Amino acid sequence: MSKEFKIRAYTKKELALCYFPNSNPRTAVNHLMAWIRRCSSLWQRLQSMDYCVTSKDFTPRQVRAIVEELGEP
Repeated sequence: MSKEFKIRAYTKKELALCYFPNSNPRTAVNHLMAWIRRCSSLWQRLQSMDYCVTSKDFTPRQVRAIVEELGEP
């Protein structure tokens, strides 16, 4: 049984590990950020929500945008 994914604030590491649970945390973050950067519409949406590459976490609004574009983890 899988847990229901909740839209809330996540650190990059937390969210990345939701998408890549069997990866090293740093590798998971790198993979997630590569997916996000490749999806230009998502990348633009996040930037319009004041996302900065040095941010350590995602707001609930940013997480919702990620899930809408990439699907639930």
